[in-house]
Formats: sequence, structure tokens, C-alpha cells
Amino acid sequence: MSTPPTSTLVLLNLPSSILCGINLLTFTTTSTFLGIKNLPTGFHFLFTSPSASLSLRDGFWFHVPTHSTPDTPSTIFRRWSPENERLVPCTESEGERFIKTKSGWKEVYEKNLTPYRQTTGTENETAENDKEDAWKGITGHITPSLLTSFTKSEEWNISSASSGVQDRDEIPGLSREEVHDVIGEEKELGMFGIDLKRTWREGAVGRERTEGARDRSWLLQDICGSHQLEAQGVGTIAVRGAAEEEGRWGDFVLGQMEVCFLMVLTLANYSCLEEWKRILALVLTCEKAVREKPDFFADFLRLLKQQLKRTDDVEGGLFDMSDDGGAFLKVLLKRFKRTLGQIAESKGEGDKVEDVKEEFKNVEKWVKDRYGWELSDDFTRRGMLELEDGEMVEMETREMEGEDESGEYAPVVVEL
Repeated sequence: MSTPPTSTLVLLNLPSSILCGINLLTFTTTSTFLGIKNLPTGFHFLFTSPSASLSLRDGFWFHVPTHSTPDTPSTIFRRWSPENERLVPCTESEGERFIKTKSGWKEVYEKNLTPYRQTTGTENETAENDKEDAWKGITGHITPSLLTSFTKSEEWNISSASSGVQDRDEIPGLSREEVHDVIGEEKELGMFGIDLKRTWREGAVGRERTEGARDRSWLLQDICGSHQLEAQGVGTIAVRGAAEEEGRWGDFVLGQMEVCFLMVLTLANYSCLEEWKRILALVLTCEKAVREKPDFFADFLRLLKQQLKRTDDVEGGLFDMSDDGGAFLKVLLKRFKRTLGQIAESKGEGDKVEDVKEEFKNVEKWVKDRYGWELSDDFTRRGMLELEDGEMVEMETREMEGEDESGEYAPVVVEL
């Protein structure tokens, strides 16, 4: 056997008893483990950590092209760096020399490479297969150009400490160099730079600025437009195709949402969590864009539901989904539901967002069944309460104050 018969990831000099994970699967390495075989086509993410605890994790994305199997399987080599405690790229010739020291490909393929899909016929196998299906459902908008832009590298590597500029912690009294000495290298990520406090075009005044603050469609359209052009202008990489890179309007935003969410799941990356929340806060507070790009919002809601199904995969949970802890997302969903209601009441526009409404119903049903969330506006802010002794007193609750924007609590645009 001169080459492996299936797409393969070979990991040179990887120590035993460290945490290793690929996509949504994790395991502890053994002394005989040298990599993974039978890799399916598509994008994958592999990460390692010196221990199974929530220590610093480091990983990289890679792609198995559709045309790589079965006639020309893809082989990817990575080498463990003891100095940096992470996997680094190595040449194919270096990998081939390593294989020869292990008695050749046939021996390595049969004894040292673990199949991507286990075939044990057990409940664990079913669970692992479910995770692979889930992975496919939450990586559908990722492209090579997006990964290059996001990681700012053609090696597509990222760690728990990687951060966007706006999420960096500034420690008083310490310079950037001193912070680097304390917490190590903090690689910069290519975030969108979403500023939810400024969601209107430069130079906007008066009513235009007010409308831009209430309806963030301008900022979403600006991001989609600029990054769509950026994606088309990225240099050629080994895995890119014209059809793959064209995409639909907003696919770059959905892809960034997918990458950020997965980096939270696998690396517990704080900056990616913040970016994911910013994307949600931006998309779910749009109205004009919903009317103009309903297909994007239907795709967004479909993806959001798939991601919410995986929130428990994060150690300790993505965030507290109780009524108090989940207020961030709950408020956004309630606001978006009101937006859909207003569009549906608009003459001649209700039919445009039918798919969006259908996908929102699926999300609404899921959060209600899973978390008990009620996204309806049917609640009472002020009313009469009967005490134990029969006395009636008037009560007003401030619990839903931030969510109620109807009737006497509706915002008012004032001409200055």
C-alpha cells in the first residue's frame, strides 16, 4: 500500500493521554493513535489540549474535497510541537518519512488510524452518528474564504485565547507586551466589528438615525455587501470552487455565525461567543431586511434552531437558558415575533415572509418545549391583586418592562 485508500489525517508525534477532538467528538489519545481515517468530504475541525479540563485548547480547520474519494483520497499531515503544545503543519515528504519508520502505510492504516465512524453496533455508535449528522447541519455555509478571513491565516488555526479586537481585555497598568507574557499569544480574529450602538450610515442625522437605531437593517446590508465582495476577492486556495464561493446574499454572515458557535462548543472561545451574540442581536432586530431578503431570515432561523439543539454540548451550558439567564435571546425572539406580525399586517407583504414565519414557529415551539419560554405578548403589567385577607390592591410589575413596547409603553419618535 503506497497511499491510504481513504481520506486520512495523520498526526505525527502526538503524545498519549491528551484531549483530542474532531468536530463534535472528543477522546483521549493512546500511545498507538496516529490519526483518523475514512474522513467524509466537507469541512472538519480538529483540536487538542494537554488535559481534559478546560485548559487552553488549540485547533485547525481542514477540508476534504468532494473529488478526493475514492480514486484520489486526500492525506493531511500535522506534527505535534512540544514547545508550543499544539499541532503544526508539516510537509508531505516529512509525513511520508514518518510513515516509513512505522513499517509503511499498510501497517499504520490498519493498526494506528481510528475510523471516523465507529461500527460497534452500540448506543455510542448511534450517538456519534447523530453528532456527525448534526455537524453537517451546522457547517453548511462555511467556505474557504470565510475561514481565511476569520482566522487571518491560510492554515485556518485558532485557539481558546484567539480574540477579536473589540473583545480584548485591557488590563490597567499592563502593556500589550506584558499581557502577552502573562496569558500567552492572543491571535487576532477577523470579526465583523459589529457596533450595536451605531447601526446607521455615516453622516445620518435626525429621523434616519432614529430609524437606523430601531431597525438595524442598514448595518446588516452593509456587512453582507462588503463581506460578499471581500469573499470574492480572496486569493486562490487549494479548496475553493466558483460555485461554492458565489453563495447567496447573507451566506457569509451565516457562515461566521456557524464558525463562532462551533468555536464556543469546541474551544470555549469567549470572543466567538460574543460575536455570535452580536450577530443574533443584529439579525433579530431588523425589519426592512426581512421584507427584502426573506430567504436569508428563513435560513437564519433554521440554523439557529439547529444550534440551540447543541447548546448543552458546551461544558456548563452555552449560557443559562432559564427565564433570567436566557433573557438576552428571549427578548430578541419576542421582538422579532412582533416584527413578523407587523409585516404580516402590511398590505401585500404578508405572503413574502410565509417561510420566515414557518421557521420562526419551529424555533418558538422548540424553546417552549425545551425551556418553557412564552414568546407571546399576552401578559399583564398592571392589575388588581387579592390578598389573603380579601383586600384588593392595585399592583404593577416591572418584570417585563424591557420587553413591552406596545400601547402606552410604545416608543415615540419626536421631531426636534
